[in-house]
Amino acid sequence: MKPGLHLKLGQHLALTPQLQQSIRLLQLSTLELNQEIEQALADNPLLERDDDPLATSMRIASDGAIVDKAPAAEPPDAAPEAPAKEVNGADHGEGDAGVPDWGSAASAPADDDDSGPLSWATTRTSLSEHLNVQLAATQVSARDRALIELLIEALDEDGYLTSTLEELQQMCPPDAGIELEELSAALKLLQSFDPPGVGARTPAECLLIQLDALGRQADAPHSAQAVAYAKAIVSEHLPLLANRDFARLRRLLGASDEDLRTAHQVIRGLNPRPGVGFGAETIDYVVPDIFVRRIKGRWIAQLNPDVMPRLRVNQLYASIVKRDRGKEGQAPWSARLQEARWLIRNIQQRFDTILRVAQAIVDRQHNFFTHGAIAMRPLVLREIAGTVNLHESTVSRVTANKYMSTPFGVFELKYFFGSHVATETGGAASSTAIRALIKQLIGAENPKDPLSDNHIAELLGEQGIVVARRTVAKYREALKIPPVAMRKVL
Repeated sequence: MKPGLHLKLGQHLALTPQLQQSIRLLQLSTLELNQEIEQALADNPLLERDDDPLATSMRIASDGAIVDKAPAAEPPDAAPEAPAKEVNGADHGEGDAGVPDWGSAASAPADDDDSGPLSWATTRTSLSEHLNVQLAATQVSARDRALIELLIEALDEDGYLTSTLEELQQMCPPDAGIELEELSAALKLLQSFDPPGVGARTPAECLLIQLDALGRQADAPHSAQAVAYAKAIVSEHLPLLANRDFARLRRLLGASDEDLRTAHQVIRGLNPRPGVGFGAETIDYVVPDIFVRRIKGRWIAQLNPDVMPRLRVNQLYASIVKRDRGKEGQAPWSARLQEARWLIRNIQQRFDTILRVAQAIVDRQHNFFTHGAIAMRPLVLREIAGTVNLHESTVSRVTANKYMSTPFGVFELKYFFGSHVATETGGAASSTAIRALIKQLIGAENPKDPLSDNHIAELLGEQGIVVARRTVAKYREALKIPPVAMRKVL
């Protein structure tokens, strides 16, 4: 073919840096957004927090002159004009009345790692520290003490020994000549420490150690026969107990219903995770992005002001960049100024979009906020996208990792979307509402005669909701509710 030059007119979408930043900020969670903002504040000196009282100490007068808000500090090499004042004397400078000078160490900024005088009351002892205190009070040789310290370091956060004795033996120096019998004896001594069950290698061993400690108590709340039955169940028939196969347990142990019930109560009183009460407890909190309140008979979505960052452009630097625009070396600063403005605008647009989508969800699911999950209606992303005039992918980004505070708790925005399930009347029910009905039916069942999945499907059919037994089983498993055989009590 003969080469040629052709002119063609067309349209295409270009992802500008501003649009890419807007899309990225939209799908971030509140925690990730704060990290993004902190990084931007560290990288861009023209960007500052509007709620930071120490963000700037200068302002610009109407004539363009720079005016200090605070008095200027003395140069570092300036000699003091007056001698230092006595701490306990009456001669204090203005503004320092009643404030003693504790020295340069006190005047320096406090380290974040420094503890207060009462910090010991709020600190929690770790499991290794608790065990080492008991080891220090135990009369053992230096060799056994070192082996027990090795075992303590090998415990996980639940108090279990996850490494085998052979693996621990290989970790020891070859010239030490550590035998497996020595490690086994050290483990036995460790398992006698508090809390009972520490140092176990399996859940069954952990429960047996606690049952042995319970049997040695003089004022044990249960009889020796109940403890003996509990030991037999834990050592040989723990899977049957997990499956609640009480009939087979009764036949294998030759025990009565009352004895089996008492042994079950003894096992339920044990702690399968003895080390969980020690160490720093990490609690994860969910901060809602949206509050839903009832105002004049209508449910209204409102943004949480605590998660909205207040940013601004530093006016001093912005005026300098504007004044020196066009000069050599000012192009990077003009770009920084534009980046700061883009970030502020995109963050505001992010929260506006979240509020629009949240209000559309509230309008569609207003019955939920009055009656709960049972009144949830089917909802898909396409409906909300058409209401707020956005693409479905944008709505999906908005509803990811965003939370809404409702009268029934804090839920992710994706919680309000559910698939359609047909009803006998020709309508549709939400899968969320069906799960709530299943949970309500199981919560009201007779513990001695629980409802099977087939029976639950029949009860839902009587209410006009057509679901199969396997659908009920899927929803029940999603609710983490055990099957009928495991819900049946003795």
